[in-house]
Amino acid sequence: MRLLCLSDIHGHADALAAVLAAADRRGYSKLLVAGDLCFPGPEPLETWRRLTQVQAVTVQGTGDRALATLDIAKVVPRSEHERTRLSRLSEVRTELGQLILARLSRLPTTHRIDLEDGSELLLVHGSPVDPFEPFSHEMTDEEMFALVGDDPADIIVCGGSHVPFDRMVQGVRIINVGSVGEAPSGAGITGGHADATIIETHKAGIEVEQIAVPLGKAA
Repeated sequence: MRLLCLSDIHGHADALAAVLAAADRRGYSKLLVAGDLCFPGPEPLETWRRLTQVQAVTVQGTGDRALATLDIAKVVPRSEHERTRLSRLSEVRTELGQLILARLSRLPTTHRIDLEDGSELLLVHGSPVDPFEPFSHEMTDEEMFALVGDDPADIIVCGGSHVPFDRMVQGVRIINVGSVGEAPSGAGITGGHADATIIETHKAGIEVEQIAVPLGKAA
């Protein structure tokens, strides 16, 4: 099985299209997306449509939960940045419509896959202890293992922190797939890149390849 693993698209449909085009050339059997699908980028509806078209397996991220459940009327912005984000949240809700918002609200926070070698893969936006608290590449092994908790998964595929990494922590392999739409390099900006991870699974274990897909002028 060949898994294409993404996260944090944030409504950047063009970046998603670039990643899918690159992945199509390599080939993959299933698309896994670790949340934060549509907000706050410029094309939330097209992003949702494309993920639906390719039958992506998705879990709920922080932005997805906010879109589906946040009561904007009860939020008092503390800065111009927060005011702008709330305004954009309202715009994205309008563009997506109630049916898609309801589907976002029903997205699971985790998804589990049994692999050919007998191990279990967990897809989550953040971490097993808290689906909305991400692992960071800057954490110590002890800090990471605290977020693993007593979850039985052998492999954790996650996003949230926007920086890809692949680490073994006390017998658990943690693979952060980075960000399609808001990578620190400037994904969604001309000349930046989007992150993607390909996981090849077989009876002997897994092989992991983390790639940067050029965007804009860098493509």
